[in-house]
Amino acid sequence: MSATPATIAAPACFADLPAAADGSRGALRLEYRWLNSKHEDAPLAVFLHEGLGSIDMWRDWPQTLCDALGMRGLVYSRPGYGRSTPRPHHERWPLDFMSRQAEDVLPALLDALGVDAQTRRRMWVIGHSDGGSIALLYAAAYPDALAGVVAIAPHVFVEDISVASIAEAKTAYGQGDLRERLARYHTDVDSAFYGWNDVWLDPAFRGWSIVERLARIRVPLLAIQGHDDHYGTMAQIDTIAREVGHAKLEKLDDCGHSPHRDAPGALNDTIVRFIAALPA
Repeated sequence: MSATPATIAAPACFADLPAAADGSRGALRLEYRWLNSKHEDAPLAVFLHEGLGSIDMWRDWPQTLCDALGMRGLVYSRPGYGRSTPRPHHERWPLDFMSRQAEDVLPALLDALGVDAQTRRRMWVIGHSDGGSIALLYAAAYPDALAGVVAIAPHVFVEDISVASIAEAKTAYGQGDLRERLARYHTDVDSAFYGWNDVWLDPAFRGWSIVERLARIRVPLLAIQGHDDHYGTMAQIDTIAREVGHAKLEKLDDCGHSPHRDAPGALNDTIVRFIAALPA
């Protein structure tokens, strides 16, 4: 997972989320940015970043996709990332951290931003890597609260290749220049890195799976993966196709874990073609 120069220049806004009613989390402050906000009647695309991502690390890809789709966009940094509320250094994320993001944090953010039920029913959730998993979990938890989902290099279970690459990232963070490169994008870079890295390398996380939840997804679903992905194999999206009969798959040549950086043209064409083919 590489850090790349940001090209989104507009300043971010911040949304304050109250503490969860069940006490599972405290109050949060999340940075977010609207794209094409003047297109008030257009459908909304919500972008969910990867395990080391943030608003700025998307670069300009969400904007180019929204322009191609004629949609508004919402990008935000999840708790622990970017300029959102950092993870306390003594706190380890729970094994179900992606479910909590899908079922608590994202709905709370949409509430805080005034995204009503009618808008949500026309909303596309587009996620990459951990964000792709969160997108799938949101679609499974709220099957009538969105128009569709695009999952890019998602994880639905833990593979050896994922753990090995994440262990290599830990070495690069501690001994190489990964920490310095990531620090450009996160107010508390250790919060971002170790929140993600520690839970993925926890031996108990090897049993994590969301496969049993996939069958709850009723909306259109596009799953995309590169053939050269070092964080997961095609077994991830093949499993999605097995569990969700209407899902469509796209397997990209000459593409690694980050299609929006490795093959943005092919990625945009795939998503635009998929959505355009759906009934109005």
